[in-house]
Amino acid sequence: MKITANKISKTPYLIAFALAATLSLAACDKKEDAAAPTAAPAATAAQPATPPAAAPAPAPAVSLVSIDLGSAVGADQKVTTATTTFTPKDSIYAAVSTSGSGNATIAVKWTYQDGQTVKEDSKTIAPIGPATTSFEISKPDGWPAGNYKVDVTLNGQPAGTKDFSVK
Repeated sequence: MKITANKISKTPYLIAFALAATLSLAACDKKEDAAAPTAAPAATAAQPATPPAAAPAPAPAVSLVSIDLGSAVGADQKVTTATTTFTPKDSIYAAVSTSGSGNATIAVKWTYQDGQTVKEDSKTIAPIGPATTSFEISKPDGWPAGNYKVDVTLNGQPAGTKDFSVK
């Protein structure tokens, strides 16, 4: 085979062209790989990740704050003057104060000194924060003198008791 100067001078160009074509084809195959995530450098991996945003805390469930007794309540359902001693002709109110949010059932059971039930009542509430719910007992012909109490349950669970007397 006879090699001429013309063929030798074209050889570097042919090699360069073949190399460029090979690199171009290889680069086309690498585009799919380039889209895949690469490992982070060691320094970046050692940095703490930002914690995810905390979910909002659920509202606290309804809970009993207090039981106040009196012979009158205001428009806000709160006892106007708290007392635990009543006259036979008084209407007697129990103002049950709660905190928290959600649906709840407040039940009251009024009893006389021998355990005799005077009245039972319940109300369903759905407060969004502090609330007061009032309950009333009355007896037009007058309460017998003696010791009484009101038991309060919240969602069927005992929540509190308040003793009072009629004199």
